[in-house]
Amino acid sequence: MRMTNKIMRNNAAYNVNQNKILQDKLTNQMTNQSKIARPSDDPVVAIRALRLRSNVSAITQYNEKNAEDAKQWLDLTADAMKTVDDVLTDLYKQATTSANKYQTADDLRILMSQMKQLTKEFYSCANVDYAGRYVFSGYRTDLPVTFTAEDKKQMDDHPVSYNINESFGFQDINRINYTDYDKLREGLGGANGPSTPGDLDDVNSYEQNVANTTLYSFRISYNNLDSLAGGGKLSITMPVANGGTATTLNVAANGTPDANGMLQTTVTDQSGNPVAGAPQIAEFTDQEQAYKAIADGTFSGIAYIPTSGELVFSKDFYEANFSEATFGGEDSFHVNYDKSSWKEGDINPVHYFNCTETLRTTGPDENPPEYRNTAYNTQRDEGRNQDIYYDVGYNQQIQVNSRADEIFTHDVQRDMDDFEHYLKQYEDVETLEKDLTTKQKDWPEDSQEYKDYAERLKGVEKAKSYIRDNIHTKFENQISKYQKYMDDSRVAMTDNATRGSRLTLVKTRLTNQQATYKELQQDNEGIDITEVAIEMTSADLTYNAALMATGKIMQTNLMNYI
Repeated sequence: MRMTNKIMRNNAAYNVNQNKILQDKLTNQMTNQSKIARPSDDPVVAIRALRLRSNVSAITQYNEKNAEDAKQWLDLTADAMKTVDDVLTDLYKQATTSANKYQTADDLRILMSQMKQLTKEFYSCANVDYAGRYVFSGYRTDLPVTFTAEDKKQMDDHPVSYNINESFGFQDINRINYTDYDKLREGLGGANGPSTPGDLDDVNSYEQNVANTTLYSFRISYNNLDSLAGGGKLSITMPVANGGTATTLNVAANGTPDANGMLQTTVTDQSGNPVAGAPQIAEFTDQEQAYKAIADGTFSGIAYIPTSGELVFSKDFYEANFSEATFGGEDSFHVNYDKSSWKEGDINPVHYFNCTETLRTTGPDENPPEYRNTAYNTQRDEGRNQDIYYDVGYNQQIQVNSRADEIFTHDVQRDMDDFEHYLKQYEDVETLEKDLTTKQKDWPEDSQEYKDYAERLKGVEKAKSYIRDNIHTKFENQISKYQKYMDDSRVAMTDNATRGSRLTLVKTRLTNQQATYKELQQDNEGIDITEVAIEMTSADLTYNAALMATGKIMQTNLMNYI
């Protein structure tokens, strides 16, 4: 076959171009640090690269984003819990100090002031947030656990009312020691000195009329509830012995409060029919009036006290209607009530109870008003908790949140309300003692008035002794309560720390996996720079040599050979 110049040029151009393609391939490899630029370069490498890149991307998401976000959430929760534990420890110490019987009312008031500040800090910890999300609020991370100043400002313009369902067990029944010393004040208003009540004599004295009575109550989680007289709702479901069917008692106001602040009520079932054998239920506007009415036998049913948030009853009523066997170990005493008065620091009920919110959507000056109703936690009794989980691996999750109801109990604030009640009684009886002592000095020692004051002061000493013993007992019991609150918070702390430890192990594994997959990815796609550099140098020399040879050959033609 005759080799023409055209054939020689085509062959030379083809070979030079192939060498140039090789150079381009090597240059791309050197530039991209990858063996292939397109799947067709090496389909096996390309398929393996897709799989490895997917693995690296997923592990990077788990390790550097999800797990890191979860770690920060857990760390922030741990810091808040540490503060809670410190606060409860300080409250425990204050309760231990306050249990001293020799503390005066002034001493107790100072200790109470310190405990109030600690209690305020306790609930402030509930509103800790992470990147704008409240860590103890369950799924409702946009709602703080307690109402803030901004919430209170909004509620002033758009009032909010909640209808709340709350359940109690036998263990939730509180024991109250009430001291009645009203007889010591009778007849003190006269201008000519004290007037001894006619029912007192040498046998029945002032001192004998000072009585300390045991009462019992269910303490609702909130005080300042809506009064029945003002349209507030109240319904009670009491446990029935031997597994009988419980009836819900709807309580409605019947008239207006009497001179003693007692409001009579009507009790019906859900169909509006009277309930046979239903206990007498009355509302009292004042806590002291309710306690006194039950203690002296004036009232023998259940006293509803919306101001203090209590359902109070006598020892006889307690023994006749409640027992551990009746409750069956369950929260079978249910109360449904309304609360429209809220202040900064109150716990938002949507995080704790099955409740319905009624929000006025129109402004205070707009009429007619419009309302929006929203139900919360309707499935709470089914045990559905609002736990938040983060994906931190393939088919692997970690719970990052601790719920407010695991740590921030209403009882810490309600215990302070009880302390305040006892302390007011103690301050009141001390004031009465000072008043009687001062007035006694205005009379001769042999006068009947002087002797009357002396008898009253004996009664005051007895009342002081009762009240101080009640305070001592309350603080002694409170020591155990604070210990329980600390135990509950430490269980939550331990649970949170355990999840943090597990997350640390997961992150370690993810880091190792991430390094392994990146190494496999590099081995699959990456190049050996030294080898590629040598190949590039060789290809460059070959290319230049081919150009020189082709240039020299192309200078000759067939005539040169002939």
